[in-house]
Amino acid sequence: MNEINARRLDIDALRALRAIRLHGGVTRAAEALGLTQSAVSHKIKRMETSLGCQLLDRRPGGGMFTSEGTALLDYAAKILDLHDEALITFARSDLAGRILLGLTEDTTCSDLSRILGRFRRQHPHVAVRTKVRMSLVLRAMLERGEMDVAIVQVFAHEVRPTDLVLFRENLHWVKSRELLLDPEGPIPFLSFDGDCFYRRWAIDIGQDGGAELETVFECSSAAGIVAAVNAGLGVALLSDRHLRPDMEILDNSLPAPPQLVYVVRRAKKTRNPALESLISEIETEVSRYGKLALAG
Repeated sequence: MNEINARRLDIDALRALRAIRLHGGVTRAAEALGLTQSAVSHKIKRMETSLGCQLLDRRPGGGMFTSEGTALLDYAAKILDLHDEALITFARSDLAGRILLGLTEDTTCSDLSRILGRFRRQHPHVAVRTKVRMSLVLRAMLERGEMDVAIVQVFAHEVRPTDLVLFRENLHWVKSRELLLDPEGPIPFLSFDGDCFYRRWAIDIGQDGGAELETVFECSSAAGIVAAVNAGLGVALLSDRHLRPDMEILDNSLPAPPQLVYVVRRAKKTRNPALESLISEIETEVSRYGKLALAG
């Protein structure tokens, strides 16, 4: 018992460990946290000493985390969530009101769902009504004032000064390695539905760049598009998180897609204390880790 009492899990060290996973390494995590690389390394080494095991796999060619490090990441998420919830609970005012929130399909299973769940528990008198739609639909609803705030995808050049950036990733043209494309014929295109801005960009850029795209498959979910790519049905635009080892990235045969950005975007005239509190909590989470993680 005395040995257990002598050990401690430092909150800042757990944040550093989580940032390493989010950003893919100590150097990038340090940049996101506003710390030096040596400071982050010191936090992790001190926690390793306390626990008596290695958390990071430092072997050349090894994985990022040891099995113990991977296990601790699961506990870290729970500990940090409870820690932050306790702090906010004792500092909060009694908020009341209503928030009309829009989400895309892939943001419903992410860090955002954890933050939203915590917000609902902390502010039971705030009614949050959520609609899940494609990004273009949500953006139109914001413009019409039918939504207070939404988490949407935009291309990098479309980010507004008032947007809160959550996550950036790249788009890629991909196909199955087994699919052979006819150099003389149209490119079989696997598309999200008509409200997808990937699709609109692809059709426009295909015409401008001389690439003829023929839509042969249409699906509103990323899982469906991934399955169609793996089946060798055609070429698709997919983000980093949806790439699979058996996919081939087409680097030179099609125009390079723009960078994709997930943002929190308010309706133009929407301002209320409950909404500002929710956005502030999301912004605080982003500032702690440099970005939020989305499910792949």
